[in-house]
Amino acid sequence: INIIDTPGHVDFTIEVERSLRVLDGGVFVYCAAGGVEPQSETLWRQANQHKVPRIGFINKMDHSEANFDRVVAQISERQDTQPIKMQIPIGAGENFKGIVDLIKMKLITYHQNDNDNNVQDVDIPEEYRADIEIDRAIMVEAAAEAKEELMETYLNGQPLSDAQIKEGIRLRTIANEITPLFC
Repeated sequence: INIIDTPGHVDFTIEVERSLRVLDGGVFVYCAAGGVEPQSETLWRQANQHKVPRIGFINKMDHSEANFDRVVAQISERQDTQPIKMQIPIGAGENFKGIVDLIKMKLITYHQNDNDNNVQDVDIPEEYRADIEIDRAIMVEAAAEAKEELMETYLNGQPLSDAQIKEGIRLRTIANEITPLFC
């Protein structure tokens, strides 16, 4: 595995273009407060030209201006892709509580104390469950569309396993049909 960290600044456009020719995949990192920036749009178009599969990561959810859904909408509109949420934040800014993993259907919480960082998987609070179920259904349907076997399972009303969901998302990501989003 070679990690190529290319600057997003416009002065490095040629270096980025050269890097894209050899990549098997890319990770686009977006600020939850700043959203999709103009140079991200340029890099996205370059990645499209080279058919580079990519995933997105929305960070800084604890920032006071963070808005996950706004950034997801910007990615969809400005980068002409179908973003598929794989994780969803609960809260933002001072009210940021953690991240829901839509495959495991668990809330991942982080508690920092003087000695260490404590990460826990807990049940999703009931008040968030309805909205989360909608996003999970969208993710599962996106995975099912990857191949006939998964679609048959899905259409027969049988749940896809975690492994099947991951397989479907992976296949569609590699085919540049979707962009999985994490936070």
